[in-house]
Order: sequence, then structure tokens, then C-alpha cells
Amino acid sequence: MAKVRTQYLCQNCGSVFPRWMGRCPNCGEWNTLVEVREEPSAPAGLGKGAPPLSKPQPLAQVKDDTFIRLTLPLPEFNRVLGGGIVPGSLALVGGEPGIGKSTLLLQVASLVSEQEGPVLYVSGEESAQQLRLRSQRLGIQGEQLYVLTETSLEAIVAQVEQLDPRLLIVDSIQTVQCEGLSSRVGSVSQVREAASRLMQVAKRKGLPIFIVGHVTKSGAIAGPKALEHIVDTVLYLEGERYHTYRLLRSVKNRFGPTPEVGVFEMRGEGMVEVSNPSETFLAERLPRASGSAIAVTMEGTRPLLVEIQALASTTSFGQPRRTANGVDFNRLLLIAAVLSRRVGIRLHDQDVFVNVVGGLRIEEPAVDLAVAVAIASSTQDRPVAADLALMGEVGLSGELRSVGHLEARLNEVDKLGFKRCLVPRSIHHDPPSMDGLEVIGARSVQEAVRIALRQEN
Repeated sequence: MAKVRTQYLCQNCGSVFPRWMGRCPNCGEWNTLVEVREEPSAPAGLGKGAPPLSKPQPLAQVKDDTFIRLTLPLPEFNRVLGGGIVPGSLALVGGEPGIGKSTLLLQVASLVSEQEGPVLYVSGEESAQQLRLRSQRLGIQGEQLYVLTETSLEAIVAQVEQLDPRLLIVDSIQTVQCEGLSSRVGSVSQVREAASRLMQVAKRKGLPIFIVGHVTKSGAIAGPKALEHIVDTVLYLEGERYHTYRLLRSVKNRFGPTPEVGVFEMRGEGMVEVSNPSETFLAERLPRASGSAIAVTMEGTRPLLVEIQALASTTSFGQPRRTANGVDFNRLLLIAAVLSRRVGIRLHDQDVFVNVVGGLRIEEPAVDLAVAVAIASSTQDRPVAADLALMGEVGLSGELRSVGHLEARLNEVDKLGFKRCLVPRSIHHDPPSMDGLEVIGARSVQEAVRIALRQEN
């Protein structure tokens, strides 16, 4: 009898080790190693002389007429998936507890059932009565929406074969148990095996499947590296607990662009699409307030205008604090150093706080200029012009570096009624010109701060 081999997998970086350790040597995270038992099995059809499951064929002869997306009357959801749901795809939806994953997928299940036919919603955490109460709150009738409260994977697959649904939703993958595995429910072994078998079902039947994955304390889906290479699409539902806006972000997508994002608002009737997120995020802005600047960022192929707020105050401690909400902390330290050294703004005795309004998390460096101008505006107590938007990456020498998708960003600025936009000026070509929008170029942060804080009235 083959021996069972035990290994330990890091849930943060996916590294495998022969013994347990409190801290992962690869990524440095604490308490992320979980036990994985490699149990021997003898899959049918893999022995000597077994017939092949498929035959090689020329790529030019592969039929592509079956690749038809299922488009729902939910444009934000379609955008993140690259245009709609792909038959035979397996998508993982992750997010913190209570963020709205089940609510969004229940709405998607209702739309698919009304448009295509029967949908099977498998819940291993909630009862059928709980799902019924939620559906009543969302106004879902559910004539073709079937609910199954089951945790056995074999029972779930049997119901799929019997019902033949158009969509399968499993909430959540951590509650699914595979027979033949002695590891506990929710372990990496169980999660990986369940995802692999569901992928086989999806490809064999051409059935789109959505599985829900809960996050750990470190903010990662349990067994993320073990699942990312299995599934076709990885989606994260993000948002602050005390904000109503939710961002559905694509991390991996084999059928479309990866960095797409959909914006929703959590209401009593469920997830409601935000068709113009830039206008929504700027609705409560005070135009003449110091420490406020408008940044133009890109979320996938969509330009977004967001408000960057900064506050600088004299510190009461020996070392000033730097606090960043929604922007990278190291980028804030870099920008503060550039303002101190290259622009001459005194920050060594100032606590600096930077916040992105609306609970957004911005990763791209194109918001560097807006952060720098907002900090300068707060330290000098001079407001930024209300009709000015900013974009640009800040270098260590104080120079402004160009950003991508410039025309799309400028079109969004013009559409929202801004009269001027401050962009990096390249030595190779002048900034583009647009009717109704004055595009101002700047070579350095010092020049940009001077333009942005210039008093015209």
C-alpha cells in the first residue's frame, strides 16, 4: 500500500515545505502554512494500454462556433468577465465575509434563470429558508432557480447530471467535501480536489460554474495558489465595510482583459450598478477646500476620476507619521521625500494623512501627481482650482513621467465638465489638444505644484 505523504502549503505564496514552520521562509508571512496530505489514488483510464481520451488535431480545424458568451442585462458584471459568461468556464469569486458575494451571485442566478433556463444554486452555509428570505428582499421570484443545500461533491455532481442546469453556483468551495479524502473540510486538499472535479464537469458539459471563496485573515482566498491555476477567472469583490460602494475586480481572466473592474452600490434591494462611477465619487466634493485634488486613474480599460484628500498638521511626536488610505504607503513616503527635497516643502515636522474618497484602492502610479499637489495644498493652505484634474507619475528626481491611455483619460475629464487637465510634458511631443479642455503640460513636480496652486481670482 502506498504511503500517504504530508506536506505543508503556504496559503499566501503557494510554497511547499516538508515540515510546519510558524513563518513562511519564502514570503515572510506568519501562520500561513497548512497541512496537505497527498493521498495515492489510481484514476481510471491511466493504466497501460488505456485508450486516449482525445486525439491531436490541427489548430486551424478546431471549431470556434461554440464560443458564444451569455450576456446578462448587467453591464458592469459583463465588463469584468470580458463581455459575458463563457460556457464551460470556472470562475472563482472571492471577498471578505459580508461584502456581498452571495447577494451578487443570487442576482446573477436569477437573471440567467429568466433568460436561459434552470440554474442550480448550491449552498453549504445557508439553509433554503435563508436563501428564500434573501430572494424576497431582492425581489427574485425564482421559478427556474433551484436551491440545493448540500456539501457532498458527489451529490452535487449527481444533481447537476439530473437537472442539466444552464449555470451552477457553489457557495462556498470551502464547505464542499470530497469522498475518499480524509483531510478536514476546508483544507487545501479538499478545496483543490473539489475545484479540479468541478472544472472537469464544466468542460465536459459546457456548463459555466461560479464558486465562492472566502478570504483568510491576511486577505487571501484559502488555498489561493492551488486554485488560481485551476480556474479560468478569478474575481474579487472589494469595498469598505462602512461604504456602500463595491468593486468587482478581475485578477485573472482567460477569456478577456485582466484588470477590468465593475462598480456597484449595495442597497436594500441588492447590488445596483453605478453607470458613471466618476460622477458618483465626486458628488460630495468641496471645490474650494485645501488638500483636495482630482486624480485621473485607470481601472482596466475604464478611466475613473477620484478625489485625493491630504491633511498635513504639526506633529506632537519626535517622528512625524505618514498614513495612507487607498494608496500605497511606500509611494506616499516617496512622494513626501520628493516634495521635501525637490520642491522645498517642509514636511519633517508634519504628520501627513492621505485618503482616497469612496473607499477605493488605487495601485497605479498615475495618481502620484494628485497626491503631491494635495499635500502641497494642505501645507500651504491654498486650494487647488476646482476645474483642474491631474495625472502623472513622480520620479525621484522630481520629474513627471508620462502615463498610458492619455486620450481615454482626457475624454473622461472633458465629459465630467472639467476645463483644465495637468499632464506630464514629454520632450518628444507636446500634450494633445482637445476642444473645450485645456491640456497643460509640466516637466517637474515643482512646476506642477506652482500651476495647480496658482491663484487666478
